[in-house]
Amino acid sequence: MTTTWLITGATGMLGRDLLTRLRREGEEAVGLAHDDLDITDAGTVHDTIDAHRPRIVVNCAAWTAVDDAEAHEADALRVNGDGPRHLAEACAKTGAGLIQVSTDYVFAGDGTGPYAEDAPTAPRSAYGRTKLAGEQAVLTTLPDAGYVVRTAWLYGAGGGNFVDTMIGFESVRETVDVVDDQRGQPTWTVDLADRLVRLGRAALAGTAPAGVYHGTSGGETTWCGLAREVFRLLGADPGRVRPATSTAFPRPAPRPAYSVLRHDRWRQAGMEPIRPWREALQAAFPALLEEKKGSTR
Repeated sequence: MTTTWLITGATGMLGRDLLTRLRREGEEAVGLAHDDLDITDAGTVHDTIDAHRPRIVVNCAAWTAVDDAEAHEADALRVNGDGPRHLAEACAKTGAGLIQVSTDYVFAGDGTGPYAEDAPTAPRSAYGRTKLAGEQAVLTTLPDAGYVVRTAWLYGAGGGNFVDTMIGFESVRETVDVVDDQRGQPTWTVDLADRLVRLGRAALAGTAPAGVYHGTSGGETTWCGLAREVFRLLGADPGRVRPATSTAFPRPAPRPAYSVLRHDRWRQAGMEPIRPWREALQAAFPALLEEKKGSTR
């Protein structure tokens, strides 16, 4: 069996949008959920890649429970570090390219300006450390065919996320307290899926150099700013969202105070980065509302 694309973590929020995009455009794509492929099992990974012979693998499978990783770092490392290494080794054997989806958590989160793709990494959480291990495994094993796409603040249909939560809160709470001292870039999974497809095609065409890319929306805001925009799009008073500090919501894993990323490498590879976050959220809103209605029926 031969295919062009193989997507791991295909039932997740990003994986679903990626498969939808590929199939809508007539691409040959195979999507594998965890039950289909456990990326922590090296033998199974090699057998799967050898059987499908993809030209591009996109790894959307990950341990994403940020707080749980603090108490279970070894388990998270098997998924986020060993899993990508197994995939990279299998791709090296068959000649496939690999796109590894990563995170802003690989940075310390204490910057004062957007992080460049080659900025020094310094993760402060177990989640960030394990995701950085996955990045390093891919880039070391596949220096000419390994791609890392860091993203952050993802939202979309078909999965739990901050935007979905705020849509739900608007109808049941008079006011909502939301953190206003963390800055980042809300990113729609549909937009990220689009860039992953473009990157994969450019990789196959030899026009996108291997390495690190930042897959986040343009602009920046705080969680409070994002929540207020959600309320505005719902026709509600944004003032009902009240600013709070991170100390009001203590978590086991430290959250980056500053997660704004630069997007220079897209342009260097002849591609535009993702559009501004407000524009994307407005475009996404009808689908998000429809999904919300469906989940509450």
